[in-house]
Amino acid sequence: MRSAFDKLISWTGLALVALLLAAGGLLTWANQFVGDQVHDQLVMQDITMPEGDALKSVPEADAAALKQYAGSKLDTGPEAKAFADHYILAHMNAAGDGRTYEEVSGEFIALSDEQKASEEGQALAGLRQTLFMGNTLRGLLLYGYAFATIGTIAGIAAIVSFVGAGVLLVLVALGFRHARREGHLDQPQTGRVPQPV
Repeated sequence: MRSAFDKLISWTGLALVALLLAAGGLLTWANQFVGDQVHDQLVMQDITMPEGDALKSVPEADAAALKQYAGSKLDTGPEAKAFADHYILAHMNAAGDGRTYEEVSGEFIALSDEQKASEEGQALAGLRQTLFMGNTLRGLLLYGYAFATIGTIAGIAAIVSFVGAGVLLVLVALGFRHARREGHLDQPQTGRVPQPV
């Protein structure tokens, strides 16, 4: 009876090993696919991370965050996040005096047609356009960062799946071994039965 239970548990464990191996394979594929897509899409933008005088154009905290990537091609998720949050956003904040696109756009919309046509109105329209483009580029770069992070998580999950499958496979082998041993003990012994003296 114990042998049959051990076999049932071991076969269930073996099915879980197969499931973990399949999950690990799919997660590895997801990690590679996402990583390749993020890299290829970022490379197509042909952005070089700021260095030298370009770093001096942003506040010190932003320059410090960008310094590790200075002069390299923007082709990874962390670089995309750094460029979006510490270069583009720093310039947007400087251009708009800390105002958001929504605030500037609201100011522009509230102007009369005559005010919009004035020099100040045209400057506000230009700022509105600059902040809109900055927000758009930031959003796209941050999506790249988000997908790169998802790819990294998929890679970690793949490793965990493969390790889990390996540990479970060892336990399955021990379960089958134990079932075999219990099976031998459950069988009736043949041969001479000792006689009492």
